[in-house]
Amino acid sequence: MEEQKSVEIPVVEGIEEIVSTESWKSDKIDKLAGALAKAQSEMDGAAKTSTNPFFKSEYADLHSVISSSFPYLSKNGLSISQGNEIIPGAVCVTTTLLHESGQWLRSKIKVPMPKVDAQGVGTATTYGRRYGLAGMVGIAQKDDDANSIRKTEPLKRGVNVNK
Repeated sequence: MEEQKSVEIPVVEGIEEIVSTESWKSDKIDKLAGALAKAQSEMDGAAKTSTNPFFKSEYADLHSVISSSFPYLSKNGLSISQGNEIIPGAVCVTTTLLHESGQWLRSKIKVPMPKVDAQGVGTATTYGRRYGLAGMVGIAQKDDDANSIRKTEPLKRGVNVNK
């Protein structure tokens, strides 16, 4: 059995204040949870309709994730709202799942910008929207294209990064 190495997580000053003042869900989510369960029972996952020519791979793009989820969310009284915030070197995308009752869940993802220009902002925002939406509603997708925003060489399949 291989020995697991522990990773030290840095302490961020003031993080308790941020976490305590930024709510991630409404007080109750029972109606939202029931509606999401019904929507998920009908969703089939996002089709790989786009191609990444650099990595010669196919992936489910944002449109595919939206097409795979929105009809079933809407049918069950659910909707999605997404917004973004530009911070130094990254874009933060906030995804909020809303239920017609007023109940909601929120998630935030920070995506590094490959370059600091309009195209970099657009790329990072699109990635954040796709990953945020897919994660929020439970859409499965196969995605090898994330390597395009990495600054290092892409990981090879089967390589244990925990060594």
